[in-house]
Amino acid sequence: MQTRQLGRNGPRVSAIGLGCMGMSQSYGTPQDDESLATIHRALELGVNFLDTADVYGPFTNEQLVGRAIRDRREGVFLATKCGLNVHPDTGGPAVDGRPDYILAACDASLQRPGVATIDLYYLHRVDPHTPIEESVRAMAGLVKQGKIRYIGLSEVSPTTLRRAHAVHPITAVQSEYSLWTREPEHGILPVCRELGVGFVPFSPLGRGFLTGKVRTLEDMPSNDFRRGLPRFSGENLGRNLAIVDRLAMLAASKGCTAAQLGLAWVLSQGPDVVPIPGTKRRTYLEENVQAVDLKLTAADLHAIDEAVPVGAAAGDRYSPERMATVDR
Repeated sequence: MQTRQLGRNGPRVSAIGLGCMGMSQSYGTPQDDESLATIHRALELGVNFLDTADVYGPFTNEQLVGRAIRDRREGVFLATKCGLNVHPDTGGPAVDGRPDYILAACDASLQRPGVATIDLYYLHRVDPHTPIEESVRAMAGLVKQGKIRYIGLSEVSPTTLRRAHAVHPITAVQSEYSLWTREPEHGILPVCRELGVGFVPFSPLGRGFLTGKVRTLEDMPSNDFRRGLPRFSGENLGRNLAIVDRLAMLAASKGCTAAQLGLAWVLSQGPDVVPIPGTKRRTYLEENVQAVDLKLTAADLHAIDEAVPVGAAAGDRYSPERMATVDR
């Protein structure tokens, strides 16, 4: 497995990571045995960058990852997050970046997987009621205590990143980025590069849509959260399928799958980009990992840009309620 440096002064990690959220929520019924086997297979293949969060499950995904890495902690770069909860009354997202909360959340995120240190600790969302400087100072204190090694931010604006980085070096920013979500190219990504911050795309395959395996709502479990996302609904779904079909044709001409082509495109965007495609199945993991060795020529990249131009996706990536938690 190839490696990449996470930020100008950060650690080297596998060139592709493994997003673990879907093992415990959002994409149908969890299958713990297969999920554990998938994490073990990832480590066998050299994928050492595992991504989880306290809210995934909620609170069960960190436990699952902890079970998987219990006897192999030294070979894992573990990332988790705090700052995004489930509202007790509405069931919707609740953002909390208060220092006291961060400190307590970190202790819980050490206890659930049973680890002594978190390698990369993200603020999952920016709390509009707590200055980012206060949140980052609390996280910097955790670095001094040895509870976390590096600080990350998720779904932040360029202005917020600059303010945070002035308090303590930010090692990585995590944002949604794929062929159908390219806003970071003209927003957060250039600032990450200016400051020497690594960039970690989540959902680099458009929540699985770019793989071509979802054609109708019936292709997703009844409890799949994608059923409520604008891009998977109504007329948007049909318009977005045209993107998938064009990508599939290019992949066939390249002798690879659409998933591999989509991931290879993300990887080609720079050596500071480390995508974390999520899966709970070994077969998809093995398919995704092969994208690291897929070389794209200038002609390939031009053809992909023509097939899936910037802004081609129809519909927002989240519901209005979830979009309200994104710092823009």
